[in-house]
Amino acid sequence: MRKHFWWINCVVLILVMSIIGWTPVRATKNTETLKTAHVTTAKELFSRYVNTVYQTAHLQETGMDLGVFQKALTGYFNIKSANNLAKNSSVITVVDFSKSSREKRMWIIDLLNNQLLLNTWVAHGQGSGNDMATSFSDTNESHQSSLGFYLADDVYFGKHGRSLRLDGLDQGFNANARSRGVVVHAADYVGAGTIAAIGRLGRSFGCPAVSPAVIDQVINTIKGKSVFFINGNSSDYTSKYLNDTVFANFTAQDSTMIEAPRS
Repeated sequence: MRKHFWWINCVVLILVMSIIGWTPVRATKNTETLKTAHVTTAKELFSRYVNTVYQTAHLQETGMDLGVFQKALTGYFNIKSANNLAKNSSVITVVDFSKSSREKRMWIIDLLNNQLLLNTWVAHGQGSGNDMATSFSDTNESHQSSLGFYLADDVYFGKHGRSLRLDGLDQGFNANARSRGVVVHAADYVGAGTIAAIGRLGRSFGCPAVSPAVIDQVINTIKGKSVFFINGNSSDYTSKYLNDTVFANFTAQDSTMIEAPRS
């Protein structure tokens, strides 16, 4: 009987020692995992967010490049972080001049609802090239398009009718947009008819001109200081708004919106 009791005590003691010895090891591993997660969470969260919007809005089907979209969203959150946007501004416009003018290379996207609002043609400046835009400038009378981030601002009526002013945010690349008169306006040379007639769109004096059929929709959707981004093939372009660490500095409210985007 005593031997039996002694054997049971030995088994219990071994189990207790195993549990005690095992618990700190697991805790240490969990702590190390948490530390790693803390370092990588912001970039991983942003990457998931970019992919979620990209897929939910079906941007790939329209020819949008994922890398260009991520660049545009990086700028959006930098500009938002700098308090340059209205609090409820969730619309972003992306123009990709690395694509042919025959393609619909302007996208307007609602980031709150993960929805593509418009995909349409847009002209580049005649000084930038024919079908493809290959040269960019912020110089007056260059008639070239300017790369970078803008704020789509106020509406006015000019020689092209109802138009929308753009404020360039990238010094050295588009900061002269106001003085150059770079605006969003309607142009008859933007559309399928012109492409069929001459093999490409017509060209502007540097403005991102759109079809008269969509000008009111474009203006009404993006006016009032929303982000407007023009991408192009240029190794010279840089921007302070492409800081990919700013995402980690967002408020809890912003992070909630990003972590669980609407489908």
